[in-house]
Amino acid sequence: MKYQTRRPAIILLADGTIFHGKSVGDKEGTSFGEVCFNTGMTGYQEIFTDPSYFGQLMVTTNAHIGNYGATDIETESSSVKISGLICRNFSYTYSRQDAQESLESFLDRSDLFAISDVDTRALVSHIRDNGAMNAVISTEIDNIPGLKKQLSDVPDMAGLELASKVSTKESYFFGDENASLKVAALDIGIKKNILRNLTKRDVYVKVFPYNTSYEDMKAWNPDGYFLSNGPGDPEPLQNAIQVAKDIIAEDKPLFGICLGHQVIALANGISTYKMHNGHRGINHPIKNILTGKGEITSQNHGFAINREEATAHPDIEITHFHLNDNTVAGIRLKNKNCFSVQYHPEASPGPNDATYLFDQFIENIKK
Repeated sequence: MKYQTRRPAIILLADGTIFHGKSVGDKEGTSFGEVCFNTGMTGYQEIFTDPSYFGQLMVTTNAHIGNYGATDIETESSSVKISGLICRNFSYTYSRQDAQESLESFLDRSDLFAISDVDTRALVSHIRDNGAMNAVISTEIDNIPGLKKQLSDVPDMAGLELASKVSTKESYFFGDENASLKVAALDIGIKKNILRNLTKRDVYVKVFPYNTSYEDMKAWNPDGYFLSNGPGDPEPLQNAIQVAKDIIAEDKPLFGICLGHQVIALANGISTYKMHNGHRGINHPIKNILTGKGEITSQNHGFAINREEATAHPDIEITHFHLNDNTVAGIRLKNKNCFSVQYHPEASPGPNDATYLFDQFIENIKK
């Protein structure tokens, strides 16, 4: 069996730290990216196919990965988006009746290199203390100097524009064309479950490429606009920022999630910054300031908006904040039909505490 012939492998971090593991299967491989961790107990397939994770080496903190296999209905995009997988125990067999294949088969089809038998607790502790950084996973354990040289050439996530790598190349429609409302969505890394949440609310969605102008979106005559989640640094997304400015200037209904939230902040002169190690998991506590209620949320972001600037902005109201570190988790414009959140109300994976935000968006459109 493959697990008996696995190859020794390493994780080499940009700061020179090395962790050891073994290849999943008997593969040889090398993969680069920013190393980050997700604390979710379930939902690995959704995580691996989430466009927001493009270019990242994913460390899963749950001890067992692959034990319930893989199925087509749990993909959030057309392909795997992470650049590599790092886990503790990889399950080559699975026990879920609904699964169509093993996770190993799914990753093989996606040509994704993965390593297991890693002390993920020690690795995550290192990232928490020292911050997210670039890394390489490889079976070239005798080529440390060569890997270090290649790793030094990998660009940092700060300043990196990645929306163009994951956005659709052509516009497409999602949902029932006879629905009562139409929403134009700018795809800077959109997840399928966002589209599902919109269409189940009687919305017909047209998804536009990341570099589409507001005029081209407006030509479809939508009732509202949506800015999606996505990977990378928001600051280079000048077209998306301009689209947000144009929509806000005409006071059209606008909703942004994650990267879309950061774009809306930038469109209003609020800066963003790269976080120490980001928020990635399905149990992040959020406080809704407007209702006083708490929400357990799904999150996936390495950037955040500046709280001091948001607080000082005369036209911005902070609506949500993260209870662990007080980072801004939601804003709305006081005199415009626009709001956004940093987390993922569509979940997948994760709890459904925040799906009411889609209802709020629909109510804003109908007003």
